[in-house]
Amino acid sequence: MTRPQIVPLETPRLALEPITPDAAAEMVPVLADPSIYSSTGGEPPAIDTLRDRYARQAAGHSPDGTQRWYNWLLRSEGAAVGFVQATVDDVDDARPAELAWVLSPSAQGRGLATEAAAAVMAWLADRGSRRFVASVHPAHSASAGVARRLGMAPTGLVDDDGEHEWAVDA
Repeated sequence: MTRPQIVPLETPRLALEPITPDAAAEMVPVLADPSIYSSTGGEPPAIDTLRDRYARQAAGHSPDGTQRWYNWLLRSEGAAVGFVQATVDDVDDARPAELAWVLSPSAQGRGLATEAAAAVMAWLADRGSRRFVASVHPAHSASAGVARRLGMAPTGLVDDDGEHEWAVDA
């Protein structure tokens, strides 16, 4: 099974750059607004926490090798505005990909999350992913809107955190 390496991607309004630990300093202010965590919980990360997280993610795979990790920093007009990530099941032949996206509140409401996630979906579909899922908190209508615009629909499954699964087959 081919395991594609993450590459930079571009959309009409965004540059998607593979996340590295060096991105932490730039992303701390992007992720600093507490409203980002109002539905999902958590709190803005400290720079050391974020640097460590990005170092693990940049490895590109889970410790047991069953998942590939793809994480991109999103830039709009040169400024970091958020991230999109995909976790691809490397065991299943359908290579299902779980997507997640986070944008700074100042970048929300312009379709950037949809644009970024659609680019990632297209890139992964070209590399064999046939199913895309996202976990969306029921109180987060903006993320539900992104999932809907990506062609996803609720599956009826709810995880332990109360998030609803949305999915689409490619």
